[in-house]
Amino acid sequence: MKNLKIATVQFEHRSMDKKYNLSEIRRICGKSAEDGANVVVFHECCISGYTIAKSLSKNELLELAEFVPDGPSVETLRDIADEFDITILAGLFEKDHNDRVYNSYIAVNRDGVLAKHRKLHPFISQYLSAGDQYTLFELYGWTCGILICYDNNIIENVRATNLLGADIIFMPHVTMCTPSTRPGAGFVDPELWERRHKDPTSLRIEFDGLKGRQWLMKWLPARAYDNACYVVFANPIGMDADQLKNGCSMILDPFGDIITECRKLDNDYSIATITASKLKDAGGHRYKNARRSELYSKILVEKHEANLSVSWLNQKSD
Repeated sequence: MKNLKIATVQFEHRSMDKKYNLSEIRRICGKSAEDGANVVVFHECCISGYTIAKSLSKNELLELAEFVPDGPSVETLRDIADEFDITILAGLFEKDHNDRVYNSYIAVNRDGVLAKHRKLHPFISQYLSAGDQYTLFELYGWTCGILICYDNNIIENVRATNLLGADIIFMPHVTMCTPSTRPGAGFVDPELWERRHKDPTSLRIEFDGLKGRQWLMKWLPARAYDNACYVVFANPIGMDADQLKNGCSMILDPFGDIITECRKLDNDYSIATITASKLKDAGGHRYKNARRSELYSKILVEKHEANLSVSWLNQKSD
């Protein structure tokens, strides 16, 4: 596998304005390619907008969604990829010929769609259907996987994708700065975004605290570290419908270390070089080889029970 230069992007999309969003995608791809990027990675539903889906009817969502690979947005991405000789990863709402709608994420080069992942755990709209399979594809000699946002919070999805062969997992999100049961969570006041050039400090405190980056650091490095894989995280910055998002798109190596991150309070991209040697040097590679699946294979397929008892374990082992 040759070294690979990947750019991860944060930008403020406009809800339901595909023309504008694709123009920004093109602009950022051009600048990233000038800096040597082979692959440019955008966030979940960056073409269509994401949170707006919660207020759309089924017909409105179908109107916003497109066929893949035959829709106009795919064709535009293909033209951009051809122009700059890169591979682009981007998200949109996809529809099929049975009027099902999916939150989908695609990899596109000059030849067309290399891969398509349908989100396994969609929840922003009752009208979204769930994907039913893991996604792997080859990219410049690397085996890659895709998991969208909440897919990554179920740790089995990340482990399964990695065990199926993925050395790089693309993790597009629209996340952080929303209410939750966890301490410190909550919305960030959009007024801080409007005043970011006059008062960047107040916004940075919110973005980097428990509402944002501090929460991300509780779990994202572990996904890379435990699986000895590269993680490419992309997240929007700015307003997504009525919610403010904090960006911090980043790439982590198999040691769980951040090797590049977007830090501007604005549209931004950041590039890292991916090298193969870390895949086997990282501790997670040894941990996978040390697994004893006979101890937990039965447990992993059982329905979760909060009060799993010792007697249950003894019964299952008999």
